[in-house]
Amino acid sequence: MDAKFWLLQVFNGISYGALLFLLGSGLSLIFGVMRIVNLAHGSYFLLGSYVGLTVIWTTGSWLLAIPVAALAIAVVGLLVERVFLRAVGSDPLRQVLLTFGFALLFQQAALDIWGGNNLEINPPAMLTRSVVVAGLHLPVYRIFMLALASAIGLALWLGLDRTRAGATVRATVDDAQMARGVGIDTSRVSMLIFALGALLAGLGGVIGGAFLGVYPGLDFDILPLAFAVVIIGGMGSLGGAAIGAVVVGLVDNFGKVLFPQISYFTLYAPLVLLLAAKPTGLFGRE
Repeated sequence: MDAKFWLLQVFNGISYGALLFLLGSGLSLIFGVMRIVNLAHGSYFLLGSYVGLTVIWTTGSWLLAIPVAALAIAVVGLLVERVFLRAVGSDPLRQVLLTFGFALLFQQAALDIWGGNNLEINPPAMLTRSVVVAGLHLPVYRIFMLALASAIGLALWLGLDRTRAGATVRATVDDAQMARGVGIDTSRVSMLIFALGALLAGLGGVIGGAFLGVYPGLDFDILPLAFAVVIIGGMGSLGGAAIGAVVVGLVDNFGKVLFPQISYFTLYAPLVLLLAAKPTGLFGRE
């Protein structure tokens, strides 16, 4: 195995991590603000893929599918939070059972509406070619995923760290009771963050549909990876989600290439050790 092989695998792992960041960052923010372990988050990814496909079939526009799917899944997340999660209160067990129930419900609804065949989202032809960089043939679509995740990460960072709304979110994350005491409507903040997390998952579903394909069970395949991102980075940390996504992308890619028979072990065994040593993750808050 020469240097080009290793460089290509590093690129593949980082570009896969870019996709995982879109999913994991929303999951991390939801827990950071609301302290909800959202087991339906993978379903938002799956539904985003199917909604994107429907838009493409209807209009023929891949570019239109991205915002439409993202906004549609944001609305779904908003309704789930306002109508159901708000009703069950802050009981963690009820929240987990409710979101898991929605995950099963969404999976069955997707199967009934779109069928059980494996499908694929086809991006524009300009994104399906490869470019040669330093002798490496790099798929343009992976470069696009990296660029998009970087742009979204930068926008989230600027929004959370450089705006008044971001200060409100940070205050809610750090101490919700104190935030309420100074007049912050934490219930509205929670609602908007849940919708944002769902939007990012739906966006990731459209982008990932051209990379992973679209099929029943994709939600439960991708959800453990999203949790791995959050566990490594820490709940509620955007920077931690970015680092966790890169780590998971690299470890998962190298594990499948070098140790395909035990790839799950190579990914999740280190997570167990990390949780034992630092339960809050690398950048998580207590």
